[in-house]
Amino acid sequence: MTRKTENAGIINAGACRKCLQSIPVDSMIRFAKLVHPGYSIYRRLGLTEGMPVSNQNAAERIVADMIQDGFYIDFVEALVRADAEGYMGRRYALRGLNDVVSGVIQAGYSYDKVSGRFFENQRERVTENWGRLQEGDERRMTVLRLDIAGNSLLVRKNSREKINRAYRDLRAIVERAVTKRLGRLWSWEGDGALGVFMFGTIEQMAVYAGMEILHELFFYNRLENPLESPIAVRTAVHIGDVRYSHNPVERLKNETIRQVVELESRAAASDSMAVSFNLFMSIDQGITDLFTREKSQGGIKFRLYSVGAEP
Repeated sequence: MTRKTENAGIINAGACRKCLQSIPVDSMIRFAKLVHPGYSIYRRLGLTEGMPVSNQNAAERIVADMIQDGFYIDFVEALVRADAEGYMGRRYALRGLNDVVSGVIQAGYSYDKVSGRFFENQRERVTENWGRLQEGDERRMTVLRLDIAGNSLLVRKNSREKINRAYRDLRAIVERAVTKRLGRLWSWEGDGALGVFMFGTIEQMAVYAGMEILHELFFYNRLENPLESPIAVRTAVHIGDVRYSHNPVERLKNETIRQVVELESRAAASDSMAVSFNLFMSIDQGITDLFTREKSQGGIKFRLYSVGAEP
């Protein structure tokens, strides 16, 4: 599998080559295969399997391939884990690893010591793929769906200027709640949105974002809303495997996304959030107490949260 990386030109590849030369060739190959299944340095060099490869040539080839194929950041994460924790009972001392990490940070990423992962530095940029996903990559994600209830009526009863202002404000509320939790806004239509979460405690991140949106909108309707009536939204959160595509239309074809849209349309009431049963089991107890008892609609099991409602 080959993936194109966008940061090949600004990553400090020299530091990584030098760092790799502090470990044996077989260890370099092992770490490359951890993140790039099926990788063969011998095939890349045009050699027969098992032929000797010098330490310097191996380091140069592996770093070049990780960058070209889009696995470089995953590879550096594997090196950091091996240095800190070891691998299969063996300790590795990778000299110059700090310089390698600094190179990734200079390429626009932040390093989280708790998770051992590199994240896009959101002060510099926020992209739909977190600067990590490539075409066809599949990951476990939580998906937050939002739909404006009674959108057509709001549009008919209010001027375009007021609608544009109110919906712009709503988008800002949604985008802020999603991106501050390392999520990404994958779509924003005239009457709805789709947010996705891939890093951290993704179940709670999505639920907290949904709760924040409902609370922020509650106050917005009372203090700032320029429309003749309040903006009401239906929200839903679901979890499942999602295949990434650079094409926004292709992303929407994911089964997990289809299911969250169905959950929102069939289960969520106005100004509430429906959380699918399989995701709900992963939420902290202190939060679950704020939801209603389990409900079922058309074979879909869920729990509801709404501002000011009794569980």
